[in-house]
Amino acid sequence: MSGSDSVALGIDVGGTGIKGGLVDVKAGDLLSDRYRLDTPRPGTAEEVAEVILAVIQHFDFAGPTGVAYPGVVLDGTVYTAANLHPSWIGASLTELVGKHVSGPTTFLNDADAAGLAEAHFGTARGQQGVVVIVTFGTGIGVAMINNGELVANSELGHIEIDGADAEDSAAASARERNQQSWADWGAAANRYLERLENLVWPKLFVLGGGISKNPEKWLHYLHPRTPIKLAEAINNAGIIGAADAAWMEQAEPAQLITHRVTGD
Repeated sequence: MSGSDSVALGIDVGGTGIKGGLVDVKAGDLLSDRYRLDTPRPGTAEEVAEVILAVIQHFDFAGPTGVAYPGVVLDGTVYTAANLHPSWIGASLTELVGKHVSGPTTFLNDADAAGLAEAHFGTARGQQGVVVIVTFGTGIGVAMINNGELVANSELGHIEIDGADAEDSAAASARERNQQSWADWGAAANRYLERLENLVWPKLFVLGGGISKNPEKWLHYLHPRTPIKLAEAINNAGIIGAADAAWMEQAEPAQLITHRVTGD
């Protein structure tokens, strides 16, 4: 399939599955069914790259392709691998994946991809100033958006609280691991948000992740000074955001400015 002015392919790499879909980057909607393959174990760079390519090849698409990876990515090179094999550290997605794809490729952090989806098509659409998107899941994923533009690889889910990584107490997995009540977990999450807002002073928090399925159990325990809204793009956020990032890298400057601020 050849590309068009408003279509890109998004690939979301997770610890258990690698999924993709064609996206209308003007509307933020999937144009195809999602295609998913299991993430191989132990998940070496070469093994996972083969599956990423298999998902990409499924769509037979020649336009821009974005790949969201669960770790820090700078200029196509991976620097962290919290839930994948250590061989990923220092690996080049450009070499492992990009060279084998017919169209242009873009690589980014998965939390950043989800943040772009929320900023351009979800709850944070049109919001000026700094927006911090926080996903509470196995870990804490954080994306920072300023006037619609991504500040990449913020890694603010790993700030230190009481000498420990914030994920140890405030990730959704911590509640189950530590056998906490919702009130106790909410207090830990609130403390994390208060620490975070003192570092970056956002105008809005957008909260998502697996825990967002039942906000009535925990949302009332959060009282930072920054307004809170729940995320809209959840299941497909990584796919949509990765496609969006790929499209933006190829867009004309005038298109890019409008898209970053309004999502149009």
